[in-house]
Amino acid sequence: MKVAIVCDWLTGIGGAERVVYELHKLYPKAPIYTSQYDPGSIDWFEDADIRTTWLQTLPAGLKKFLPTLRAFAFSRLDLSEYDVVISSSSAEAKGIKTGPKTIHICYMHSPTHYYWIRTQEYLQHPGFPRGFNWLAKLGLKLMIGPMKSWDKQAAKHPDYIVTNSSYSKENIKKVYKREAAVIYPPVDTERFKIKGTPPLRHGLVVAGRQTPYKRFDLAIEACKELKVPLVVIGDGPDHKRLEKLGGRSTTYLTNVNDHDMALHFQSSIGFIMPNADDFGIVAVEAMSAGTPVIAYSKGGSQDYMIPNKTGLLFERQTIKSLTTAIEKFMNRNFNHEAISEHASNYSTDKFRKNFKQFVNDCIQENKSKS
Repeated sequence: MKVAIVCDWLTGIGGAERVVYELHKLYPKAPIYTSQYDPGSIDWFEDADIRTTWLQTLPAGLKKFLPTLRAFAFSRLDLSEYDVVISSSSAEAKGIKTGPKTIHICYMHSPTHYYWIRTQEYLQHPGFPRGFNWLAKLGLKLMIGPMKSWDKQAAKHPDYIVTNSSYSKENIKKVYKREAAVIYPPVDTERFKIKGTPPLRHGLVVAGRQTPYKRFDLAIEACKELKVPLVVIGDGPDHKRLEKLGGRSTTYLTNVNDHDMALHFQSSIGFIMPNADDFGIVAVEAMSAGTPVIAYSKGGSQDYMIPNKTGLLFERQTIKSLTTAIEKFMNRNFNHEAISEHASNYSTDKFRKNFKQFVNDCIQENKSKS
């Protein structure tokens, strides 16, 4: 069986890249087609057969400027020679060509954010270097109409769609009128589990790429108002603004390595998830350390949160709503071992098992049709 893997890009580390990495483990001989690859930013694929488009000749830093060019490149990428093509996409990779005998399975993280889910946020805060935001806003306004049309057509290409959460499943149905199965993304739960004597816990933590839609500002402002110690882990275009919001009990950490990240999660009273992510891998990583989560009630948190057992939910993205939840949270006791055990439902092993079974089911269904 000839298998190929396709993804939007490989120029950094995030949830989408973790999916591609696990797909590579499942199908190590499958070539990986992508628009751009930067091995200096992600070193997981040294043994993989990476095949880039002509966009590889352009700087990886231009990724945000290239959606129309990626659409052009992927729509002309013909993978009809393969029996099974697995695309991992939240943007243009789903638009590749396949033949009538090819089974195209797309792990669709979300309808494309900049066209459908967070258009206004991208228009307000494109996240480009200073001096280029005006150009990004203008470009998005000009291209959004025709690119929405292209994107809808591209979403018809996969034979089967899998996604990461009930929230994404609803968005795919709403935007593309397509049904999707839910297979939770892979979380390296073992890396965060406490081994040995549990550390003393103190303060709260929030972590991730610092962009405006992540709403780290809510966590910082709420903890400052309550005078609760907060560790803010990560970097990104919103970092300088967020640094100005913190109080005396706010600590900012960038370039935290994997080992120290696990220690911060294991020694925190709670983790704050203030935004509506498609899933929210970082929150499940915290739960793997036995750390309860204070999560916004929308988005992927609907799938992994059990209110009053794995943490608490807050209903509105306001400082008042979050401070109320934190005050309730600080007066509750949580079973750290039970939280860690619950997080194991989202492990890499579970992902591999469920995804491989899904692929096999698709193959059998196609055999029965022929």
